[in-house]
Amino acid sequence: MTAAAVPPPRPAEEAAAESPHRAAGRRSLAMALLLGAVGAALVLLAAGKTWSTGTAPSAASTVPVSVTGKTVTGLPDALALVGLAALVAVFAVRRVGRLVVSVLLALCGAGTIAACVTGVGDTRALSAAAAKASGLTGTAVQHVGHTGWPWAAAAGGLLLLLAGALAVVRGATWPAMSSRYERADGPRTPRAARRAPDPEHPGEMWKALDRGEDPTAD
Repeated sequence: MTAAAVPPPRPAEEAAAESPHRAAGRRSLAMALLLGAVGAALVLLAAGKTWSTGTAPSAASTVPVSVTGKTVTGLPDALALVGLAALVAVFAVRRVGRLVVSVLLALCGAGTIAACVTGVGDTRALSAAAAKASGLTGTAVQHVGHTGWPWAAAAGGLLLLLAGALAVVRGATWPAMSSRYERADGPRTPRAARRAPDPEHPGEMWKALDRGEDPTAD
């Protein structure tokens, strides 16, 4: 006896089999989007806050001075913007292009962390602010203090790094941009064949008379 042929899977069964894979891809996509957006926003916010404080000696007393993260280093702010652009570009490219953009996103996060950690103990911008406040070149800043905003920016860079790593690992399972946004000269699906005109329709009969034909003839 021959074994009974196994019927091919029906479309509904195929959709049910693919649904867990698609659901996992959408969850990882939402997680990467959340991590990247929150990370970039945190970096941009922290870069505009005060990172270092101190005092500059003057003729009578001392003058308080402070510098923001953008003054200390412009890298975190710039890398956060590049990371946001890479996060958006992940949805517009596929295959190798998506992998390249995902790696770029991760590198933006790593560069942000490095720049923030380096900027924690950097007093060059603070010394320049002290010299400007006192009006004397080479003025040594005193009572130097650092806030927690550099570490907040570094945490935002870590979120960008995690978003990029997630895109590298799971990006192949993410949906791509809808085909309606692709190039207009790309492959198109054939249009449905036009319905043949009904010769008994009054409009078609009038057209036949205009052409000199007899619509009642067999």
